[in-house]
Amino acid sequence: MAATPSSHMPSYQQLLKACSAPYLSEPAPVELPDELSLQSLWFNGQFGKHFTDTEGRKVEIVQFGFWNHASGPDFLHAAIRLDGNRLSGAIELDSHTKDWENHQHHSNPVYNSVVLHVVFADLATTYFTRSENHQAIPRILVPPAKLEAAMQHPRFARASSSIGRCHYPLKRATESQVHELLQQAAHHRCQLKAKRFAATVQAHSFSQALWVALASTLGYSNNRDPMTLLAQRLPIHQLSTQQEFIPSLLFGVAGFLTSKSHSAAPEDTQSWLDTLWSSWWKLRTKYELSKDRAMQWNYSGNRPVNHPHRRVAALAAIASHWPKILSLSSSPRALAQYLNHLEDPFWNHHHTLQSKMNQKKLALIGKQRAHDFLINHLLPFAISQGQDDAQALYHQLAAPSKSQNIKRVAYRLFAENPVQEQFLRKAWHHQALLQIYQDFCLEDNSDCHSCPFPEQLKF
Repeated sequence: MAATPSSHMPSYQQLLKACSAPYLSEPAPVELPDELSLQSLWFNGQFGKHFTDTEGRKVEIVQFGFWNHASGPDFLHAAIRLDGNRLSGAIELDSHTKDWENHQHHSNPVYNSVVLHVVFADLATTYFTRSENHQAIPRILVPPAKLEAAMQHPRFARASSSIGRCHYPLKRATESQVHELLQQAAHHRCQLKAKRFAATVQAHSFSQALWVALASTLGYSNNRDPMTLLAQRLPIHQLSTQQEFIPSLLFGVAGFLTSKSHSAAPEDTQSWLDTLWSSWWKLRTKYELSKDRAMQWNYSGNRPVNHPHRRVAALAAIASHWPKILSLSSSPRALAQYLNHLEDPFWNHHHTLQSKMNQKKLALIGKQRAHDFLINHLLPFAISQGQDDAQALYHQLAAPSKSQNIKRVAYRLFAENPVQEQFLRKAWHHQALLQIYQDFCLEDNSDCHSCPFPEQLKF
């Protein structure tokens, strides 16, 4: 980075104001005959951006979208123009036309968001790509000449994002200027989170806001929504009056106390479930959710320690110790330590309701979960309330492992410059990068070309 700034950097609020515009998403995928390689080449634009679909309509790729790292379509938040009409949604790549049905995409509602089906071999001349809700989906066949040319490319990049234009002004900036930019972005994010927490406090109470925030944190990204709904459907003031029924109520409303789960469980788990059922059968008439209101849990892509069963068990432990947790809420560091030491005799040695007993003791709430709760919920609110030492703790917390979004935006802003590591060490660094990602990358629908952010970085 350069030693001397070219001019004073605008504040983060000024950047947001200068860049306010109706944008939408960010960059995309890439590569060959095995589908991962074909996806990689596609993402890098090796097949171009202009095509003709099987109906003879012109297709332009406006925004390639983002790699989907879970089940579902290959690329999310994409944008295309179909005969000049803009469509936003997902893009799915398949080697052959009939893979759409062979892979059961046509009967899976997750694929209803697909706006473009890309194939590389079309063996079915009268085949139509349709979604689960019977909507026709445009399909393009990548021309053989483009495929052959792409296969001659000297290397197939697999990066999940591309270098942004903002990389160049940031490369010329001093380290102190970049530090100031990130600090302001983190502060802006902190204020937004504090406002969201405060809104729940105003609507209900501080106790309920704390309860919902803990449930949301325990859900990770995969099950944040159902965990939040669980905390809303069983408010903490209600659970606190039924201490002896807390596990039964949470597991019952979550939909985990069923005859199927009991029959599939090992013998020691069946004994534990019997204890819960002895209470739940009396309560279920009042609390059991109808089928159309049932929690939609995501069981795929979770590590065993993050299984929904364990997350609900952790929430039950929190509810059972609520007076102590509430009393520690004014001391965030002490609260995090208390959460780390919560235990449950059964869940200390079980991953799920179906798993066998694990001899190794399992942490009910890991250190990183507690820190995520602090950085995303409690500390922003505490800072907004002028709570002593909250700001210092906010800046002290170490960074968690890098998420896909962090990797993407760090590469966009810093490319492979080793200096980026000093801006990824603290949790607040990650918060800053995620805010920039949200405010600019996710609001840009031009694949970076027309994003106003780089021009505003006047160092």
